[in-house]
Amino acid sequence: MSTVETSAHSAHSAQSVCHPIVRPGSFLTLHYRMAGPHGMNIITTFEGKPATLSLGAGELSPALEARLLGLPEGTRATFELAAGEAFGERNPELQQWVARKLLNQLGEPDHPYSVGDVVQFPTPDGMGQYAGAVHQAKGPGDAVQFDFNHPLAGQPVVFEVHVIGVL
Repeated sequence: MSTVETSAHSAHSAQSVCHPIVRPGSFLTLHYRMAGPHGMNIITTFEGKPATLSLGAGELSPALEARLLGLPEGTRATFELAAGEAFGERNPELQQWVARKLLNQLGEPDHPYSVGDVVQFPTPDGMGQYAGAVHQAKGPGDAVQFDFNHPLAGQPVVFEVHVIGVL
């Protein structure tokens, strides 16, 4: 289900300037909110500065970007995405044990990891990072199990957006 409304300006298209439309590669200024399965906000920019992003640069999931395509500047819309649609299904293979020896090399030696901690790891080429959440932590000298699934994988998501500017 989705609801879309355009600003009063765009409703009078015969009397106003044509508003830019979101297309692949558009640079956007927008407010957005993502809420999880129980309506709890995961992220929102509505109370602060709007976000700026480039469509297709991987800043939003492809499913969220697809909802933005074709929206004219000034649009406010709310989209409900089914479980797994926004960030994929949970993949059990993305829960992996990492040896403490490696964690000590990559970060703070002998750090006391706790369930729920989020840790940044370098990509193999060293040019980026990815995150994993601690799923289980054994003793101080043992391994730590990380979940590298997106936190909203397998969950329904509500995506609300106000498209402020399109370039």
